[in-house]
Amino acid sequence: RLVRSPLAFVPRRTRLGRTDALSATVYLGSLALIAFLYSNPIVLAAAGAGAVIAGLASRAGRALAVTFKWGMALGVFIVIVNGLVAQRGDSVVVNGLWLPLLGPTDVTAEALAEGAVLALRIVVVMMAFAVHSACVDPDRVLRALRPFAGRSALTATLVSRLVPVAAADAGRLRDAGRLRGPAAAPLGRAALIRRLLAGSLDRAVDVAATLELRGYGLEGPRPERARRRSRYDARFYLVATVVLAAAIAGKALGADGFSAYPTVEVGVDPATVVLSAFVVLAGLAPRRFGV
Repeated sequence: RLVRSPLAFVPRRTRLGRTDALSATVYLGSLALIAFLYSNPIVLAAAGAGAVIAGLASRAGRALAVTFKWGMALGVFIVIVNGLVAQRGDSVVVNGLWLPLLGPTDVTAEALAEGAVLALRIVVVMMAFAVHSACVDPDRVLRALRPFAGRSALTATLVSRLVPVAAADAGRLRDAGRLRGPAAAPLGRAALIRRLLAGSLDRAVDVAATLELRGYGLEGPRPERARRRSRYDARFYLVATVVLAAAIAGKALGADGFSAYPTVEVGVDPATVVLSAFVVLAGLAPRRFGV
């Protein structure tokens, strides 16, 4: 039975799956961009909620669940590291913790809060890109990029196809090493990597020769394929544009009120609440409205 990654693209009969790859990328990218522009945890949580709503409406629940687990594990690590390294703030939680390389260390609530905001930002971005990976056809994304960077699009196509093949080769080599019997020498990680690298180089040479025989190195004219437009393209472009405009307006109105030092301060002014509510509602774009 073929085991498919939760993040692998699967055709879905949803609004996000039917729309143009570029409009879907712009839409999900606008939610991810909120996480880069803002540090207010209320706005970040709203962007994460918008990405989750969009993913659930697009039947990408498994991708969201797996990504949330990975993000939380990475987030805990970031909070711990920032709490040990920052050593700023007035509210000391742990006083005089001795570490081998850092010596006596004070852990403050403000440093932990700053690490939590960084972790929240990473989780939001990961969930937005998880929805993109599960719902948007990578071939259509690369086809949209081909007029601007043909060789880069071809390289990205090969990478997206050969990386799973290399992962499958690693699994087969690992299984073959375990089936050699108890009398055989154990297969070390270095030997496995060396054989995997040798096989990948051989495959790369074969692919390069095949591409050369098919004339990919020539600069001849290529027929342009007519792109089929979706009736949902305008919806996602419009929502992404309004989200970006609201993010810029929110910055100007002070919706990004957050300060970790010397004490934690989170802005809850009307601009922050309105922007957060709007970002959450933007996640409803892939849902079906009316007939």
